[in-house]
Amino acid sequence: MSGLSARAGLAVLLAMIVWSASPAPAQQDSAVLFRNVKIFDGNNATLSAVSNVLVRDGKIEKISTADIAATGQMIDGGGRVLMPGLIDAHWHAMLVRPTPMAALGDVGYNNLLAASEATATLMRGFTTIRDMGGPSFGLKRAIDEDLVAGPRIYPSGAIITITGGHGDFRQLTDLPRTIGGMLSRMELIGGSLVADSPDEVRVRAREQLMQGASQVKLTAGGGVASPFSPLDVSTFTEPELRAAVEAADNWGTYVATHAYTPVAIQRSIAAGVRCIEHGHLMDEASAKLMAEKGIWLSTQPFLDMSAAAALGPSEQDKMRQVVAGTDRVYALAKKYHLKTAFGTDVLFSQAMAERQGSMLAALTRWYTPAEALTMATSTNAELLSLSGPRNPYPGKLGVVEEGAFADLLLVDGNPLDNIALVEDPATNFVVIMKGGKVYKNILPR
Repeated sequence: MSGLSARAGLAVLLAMIVWSASPAPAQQDSAVLFRNVKIFDGNNATLSAVSNVLVRDGKIEKISTADIAATGQMIDGGGRVLMPGLIDAHWHAMLVRPTPMAALGDVGYNNLLAASEATATLMRGFTTIRDMGGPSFGLKRAIDEDLVAGPRIYPSGAIITITGGHGDFRQLTDLPRTIGGMLSRMELIGGSLVADSPDEVRVRAREQLMQGASQVKLTAGGGVASPFSPLDVSTFTEPELRAAVEAADNWGTYVATHAYTPVAIQRSIAAGVRCIEHGHLMDEASAKLMAEKGIWLSTQPFLDMSAAAALGPSEQDKMRQVVAGTDRVYALAKKYHLKTAFGTDVLFSQAMAERQGSMLAALTRWYTPAEALTMATSTNAELLSLSGPRNPYPGKLGVVEEGAFADLLLVDGNPLDNIALVEDPATNFVVIMKGGKVYKNILPR
């Protein structure tokens, strides 16, 4: 080494030593104090007395009707309602905006599209979603690293299906499938995976868990959006379903199955599945069995055909059958006191996604506003906790309590009296916070 380069290297080393010994710049207090708010805590059907809520380091540190002394940011609620961020228990972060064909296209574009939708989802007040199928692992990471504004994501990874089942979006020209051969486009991008034996199911489930799935999703029966999947068919055998359940159980988490019919529901339960998605065609015996076994029902208030605009004629016919079963599934859920979660299952429609809050408000066809809001907050959070050690966000969600995550909405009005407020989040959610960070504040300065 020449003398000049040695002296330069020594100068750099000395500069590094001086820099490392220098005191770190003072950090701004991360505390946020909400003053003068009434609280819907996610459980009780009445609001609290006027209170103050201190948020620090991403969690709710203190709630008091007395003044709280704190430095940092202060938000005067002016008597408005502070409530937990909303949770959607059946969302598809990667499949909301593209068309079915575009979803199989440019991965880079579709990720950017999903990132834009994630920000829109958060701005609708949904601070957490359970993703029930799609390659959302990268999006989740980007949100968690604060590269993109979006909700917390509980990912399932690829939907696991059978040949011809719901989630098999291959064309007939892709057949016959060669076992162990080339993967289809939908499989390569991680949208869905075909598995036709217990061993294949076990591998595919383990692959999702390896990537960070918080729960595993299989399609136990036919579905609306898939072109070759009649609604009435049963797909996986009980041993195939049980293989996924065993894989998930080994990782401390659970399996949820897409299931509309009694056969699909009852076979799932026999295999050890802990959550039924949809269930719109269930019968009394299925509801009773779910109640006896403590099985969760994650369903959606499908009341019209507006979600079917991007679908073909045969898929729209299947959607009509599902819509026709909506009143019955909620009636059975109430009759048998099923543990019921709220979700929307929006696919291929940005316009439908913008109605996410309206779908929540639609629950008042069967529930009081307080019951509907509780379902979309603390009840959905209880379902998320089934992930056990695979929970990507261990802690309290869906409540306004000391020690809970500070995922909060400040509402201009009382949603317990007027749940329609959630239909217009741009106007009525004046502050949106996730993890103690304020993402929106339109209060007068």
